[in-house]
Amino acid sequence: MPRLTLPDFLQTEANGPILDVRAPVEYTQGHIPGAVSFPLFTDEERARIGTTYKQQSQDKAVLLGLDLFGPRMSQMVKLAGKLASNKQVRVHCWRGGMRSGAVQWLLELAGFKVQLLDKGYKDYRHWALAEFEQPRTMWVLGGLTGSGKTDVLHALAAQGQPMLDLEGLASHKGSAFGSIGQPEQPTQEQFENDLASQLAALSAEAPFWVEDESRGIGRVAVPGGLFEQLRMAPLVVLEIPREVRVAKLADEYGRQDPAALAASILRIRKRLGGLATKEALSAIGENDMPKMVSLVLDYYDKTYSHGLDGRPFITVPSDTCDPVINAGLVLAAAQAAFPTKAS
Repeated sequence: MPRLTLPDFLQTEANGPILDVRAPVEYTQGHIPGAVSFPLFTDEERARIGTTYKQQSQDKAVLLGLDLFGPRMSQMVKLAGKLASNKQVRVHCWRGGMRSGAVQWLLELAGFKVQLLDKGYKDYRHWALAEFEQPRTMWVLGGLTGSGKTDVLHALAAQGQPMLDLEGLASHKGSAFGSIGQPEQPTQEQFENDLASQLAALSAEAPFWVEDESRGIGRVAVPGGLFEQLRMAPLVVLEIPREVRVAKLADEYGRQDPAALAASILRIRKRLGGLATKEALSAIGENDMPKMVSLVLDYYDKTYSHGLDGRPFITVPSDTCDPVINAGLVLAAAQAAFPTKAS
């Protein structure tokens, strides 16, 4: 079968699953969204082959690879059959070289229709990084901690508005408490891959909504090109009364592990100060979530307000955290303030 360019490879979902034949450690570091790990070699075997190549010769490395590949041929064909009942697959390795070529040969011998990514995963990474430099039209939703911005984003999406959920992709809510109740964060590379894929799927016909974020979201960072555009885009700041935000956060944190809350408090103890830290930890022990939240908001409100310095924005006041109501309010405000960019 002919080798496919990256656009053709990604746009042929009907032609079967994407099989990533790189070693498991490479797949874990970063992979094409939706791809299945289908390693030709284990991590240890890949290391042995690399050492043989460097210290002996390419020929001996190839022979070692064949020795390792041979005994598992039958197993790989059976696994491919389970993954692709119609016997159609897409295959790639790092650069479209010997590993993907070997799996292509094997599966075609077993009757599969195999489509190969010409320049491998390396080409996908070049494409993903280039996506962050593309000009984007976006509306940024801001607001103090506890305003329910992420809920509003999803309410906007339910109303048909294009939306990018950076915190969802990062598996982190952005604050010192952001990892609580969340799955393990992706690697930086995987975050970028997933982000590029979602950006590419957004229509260029209308602005998309995105939450106002710091560059870092937990352990991952918003790529520079996209972050610079986010900071320059029209900003709509949702203003929710402090008591409403305190009630919302107290309810959410009241369902979380007290030990995890205490650990989050300790991570920001230098910024909270000794007395506030002591009082916040005591409030957790007494299950006084409103008090704990109020102490933390003293810090976060100042930090976010400082981050607005020098940035033009419009404000949208609301007395509720109801995401459907607030989605309607911010959408109407954005369309009125930025009519040339209205969807």
